[in-house]
Amino acid sequence: MNLPIPEQQHEHGPFRPVTRERFAAAVKEFLGDPGRTPVPVPVEGRADLARSAELAAGLYADRCFPAPLDLGVVLGADELLDGIAELCRPLALRWCGEQELADAAGFAARHTGSLLVVGCYDRITLAPVRDLLLATYRGTERALTLLSGRDDVSLAWNAAKQYASPAPGVDALGLFTDTDRPPHPNGVRVYDDRDFERTDIQAEILGTRWRRVVFQGHGKDDSVNLGEFTVCGLNPAAPAAPGLLGPRCAYGLPCYKPEDKLVPLNRVEAVEVVLSACNSGPLADLALYDPKYQLLLNALDGPARTVVSAVSVHDSDRPENVAWMHAATTGADSVDTLNASLAGSHPYPAFMRFGMPDAPGRTPAAPAPSDHRPDPLLLTTGHRLTALLASELLPHNHALRPRLAKLARKTDLWVARPTHLADQSPEEIRSSLAGDLQSLDHAIAEQITANPENEIMNYPAHFGDRSSLDPHVREVTCHCGRPAQEFTRRGLLPHVLDTVCVVCMRCGDVTFRVPGAPSLWAYAADEAEQGGVLEVRAALTAARPGPVRLGLFVPTYLREDATVEPATVKVRGSADGPRDVTFRVRFAPGTAPQAYYFTVFAVQDLAVSTARRHFGVVPRT
Repeated sequence: MNLPIPEQQHEHGPFRPVTRERFAAAVKEFLGDPGRTPVPVPVEGRADLARSAELAAGLYADRCFPAPLDLGVVLGADELLDGIAELCRPLALRWCGEQELADAAGFAARHTGSLLVVGCYDRITLAPVRDLLLATYRGTERALTLLSGRDDVSLAWNAAKQYASPAPGVDALGLFTDTDRPPHPNGVRVYDDRDFERTDIQAEILGTRWRRVVFQGHGKDDSVNLGEFTVCGLNPAAPAAPGLLGPRCAYGLPCYKPEDKLVPLNRVEAVEVVLSACNSGPLADLALYDPKYQLLLNALDGPARTVVSAVSVHDSDRPENVAWMHAATTGADSVDTLNASLAGSHPYPAFMRFGMPDAPGRTPAAPAPSDHRPDPLLLTTGHRLTALLASELLPHNHALRPRLAKLARKTDLWVARPTHLADQSPEEIRSSLAGDLQSLDHAIAEQITANPENEIMNYPAHFGDRSSLDPHVREVTCHCGRPAQEFTRRGLLPHVLDTVCVVCMRCGDVTFRVPGAPSLWAYAADEAEQGGVLEVRAALTAARPGPVRLGLFVPTYLREDATVEPATVKVRGSADGPRDVTFRVRFAPGTAPQAYYFTVFAVQDLAVSTARRHFGVVPRT
């Protein structure tokens, strides 16, 4: 049975338990002399809150006034215990009436800056909170903060905690995750699924006074799974709401997890609790379960001054864990950090802040909203690898397949958010990718030189047969000097690359390449003598600055009588303009006089570009 708290009961750190009847007067006393008067807490009839106040005595050492937000609004003010509105008054510079929230667009136009919303949980509903929350997406200029609780007494307790400052020595930072195995930076105690199997996680959580702690795992709005351990939202002291759905235990069934490994959230001694699970803090009219079992409300009933919860689903993963750990060690705001990290994944803020933020200027600035935009070279590489591996262009036993498949696996990891935004920097990824591409480009060039009929050289026909003609045609000049047409065939399947072709009525199909590959032209004399030399000038315009490998080959029926110098060459290409590369083709004295052709090829970033030029060998004079 819950008993009233007598007035003479001792203080709990910066807090003083009082009766409901004395609360309003005690608030006036506190605000009139905050330096000497403890913050009143009306815990009469709420033994659970009295216990939370006792736990809080070890977390908080003194009273302090937080920096006020720009604007505040109280929801359901007439229904609240006298004194709550007064206790919240110093937390905002200005206050407006609840009715102003009915016009969301007008409210945003009339009021700028940070906003504090105060109200019992049943008032924290889709309207008006959704519009206020969405206004914070990709920016902190309209930052939203809430103060709430399952009833007005819990609300008063959360308002009181805003005037407490952490005790010296309360500096432990913790991350408990069942969905990731993040790095272990200095200053953060990290526990993942491997630790859950060999460590008493319940004792670790309940036996530590945390400055900030994150619980990340799967669950619902009543629980977060940490292996066999469960962070539990049940508050046995809270009344059940008739007719509302509850978890198994609401119907007398055992918990779906071992009950001796439950972690009651209201017993966690932490200044800030982050519930990094989907739907860990739903709006009141969107909740799955009875408030008696809500994680958010149980956390608010506990000692935590700040509770960060997820209003809906979100994609928190390695990037958010790494970002949060950096924020925790530097003093940055958890909500701003997590929402900024997730801004490139979904078009809404995932996390809400219950509890006053630190004053601007005392903490690092909020990070810029992230965008998951990997290096275009990485995406181009991925598309080309897909085409080379998924199409039937290369046979299953082609020598390049194992290396291409290995790079495809690496590319898949590099593109993924956990790697791209957390494990490796863009510079590290680019450097590794460039090294792999150079090595593979070299292998491709060597294979073409050794066997110009290599299957990879058949890509124009293979992809072209699975393409449709783009109606846009561009007039160009062939390297023979005559007019030609450049056109594109668009691949009809995801693994079919587009191909760009130049056709001249005299020379036929002159050049082939895929979009984003080097552009290549070949210039040479129309004729060369038996035993003579044909000098070829290849004009190369690279798709990007970087190494390009070039080579030249002649048809099979000329190879015994011709020598190409050099066989291959590596140059640094530029996208700013063409670079000339010279080849020499030496003919044997007995070369048959007739028409021939040569093909110059360039390899960059797994793409092969070709330019073909006709010439003739004439008798030696």
